[in-house]
Amino acid sequence: MRVSEADILIVPGYKGADEHHWQTRWEQKLSTARRVLQLEWSKPVREDWIKTVAEAVNAAERPPVIVAHSLGVTSVVQAIPQFRKKVAGAFFVAPPDVENDAIRPKHLMSFGPYPRDPLPFPSVVVASRNDPYSSFEAAEEAAGAWGSLFIDAGESGHLNGESGHGPWPEGLLTFGKFLSRLPAP
Repeated sequence: MRVSEADILIVPGYKGADEHHWQTRWEQKLSTARRVLQLEWSKPVREDWIKTVAEAVNAAERPPVIVAHSLGVTSVVQAIPQFRKKVAGAFFVAPPDVENDAIRPKHLMSFGPYPRDPLPFPSVVVASRNDPYSSFEAAEEAAGAWGSLFIDAGESGHLNGESGHGPWPEGLLTFGKFLSRLPAP
């Protein structure tokens, strides 16, 4: 599949993605990409975020390919039962451990637990070994349950601007390879 054949839905996590975040840069670079906008980035409400993601998928004109980061991953996985359109694939980065009460902010736990069923579309999970919002093992376990290809990003923090992943060219190359392997519509 090519970029022009998909609606690429960028789903940021908690606090959104600022101008330095790789998701913002990818959105600007990929011609069919658009951001899924939440009403409240700093005080996420599970039901609102899930509804917004489902609406974006269902409004897609081309096969949707999702690029989600952090709490955006959680929102996508929780929204799947509301999808009326077939998702072509999902690229998940740094899924938070929404079941670990030691992780802050606490309200992220309201998004858990993750469904453990295999996802109905191809997916990739990229996780770091020192993500402050999830243990590597929790991300690997979720990826396994979902049937996702799991990519070890080494010690890369939360894979965001704060961890030095502004442009994140390696991620874009990995996403490009994933996208190219999805069947064309």
